Amino acid sequence: MEVEKNIVNTIDKEEKKLVTLKEAACIHGVTAQAIYVAIREKKLKAFKNPTRWMIALDDLQAYRMKRYSRANTKIEGELVYDNEKGFYSVPQVAKMLNVPTQRIYYATRIGLMKAIRKRSAWVIHEEEIKKFQAQYLQKTKHRYDIA
Repeated sequence: MEVEKNIVNTIDKEEKKLVTLKEAACIHGVTAQAIYVAIREKKLKAFKNPTRWMIALDDLQAYRMKRYSRANTKIEGELVYDNEKGFYSVPQVAKMLNVPTQRIYYATRIGLMKAIRKRSAWVIHEEEIKKFQAQYLQKTKHRYDIA
């Protein structure tokens, strides 16, 4: 009798380390479809219980650590958006300046702010950000001030 309880407790503990596809999506903050695609592409280890996918929490954590992040994109071993060296993405610049992303794209397109194209990414140096902020954003602030 006591041996059976130990076996049941061991099985319960092992099952608690497993989550379903939907639970993994909630934990990870993505859709269930995104988790399924990761399983299908063999980026996330999982096994199929007779009716549903089961994922070990350890595997989910490992996937989270290896997951693609645009901030960690490298070209020839160097970070594309190396903030320590002063290189930022368009969304990062928009957030820094508190303006819409499209305004930054427009400024780069018409030449108000110089941006470098690295493959499919636009990279802006912090000197350009400071110039743009000083020359163009200060002017627009005065235009909208009421007092």
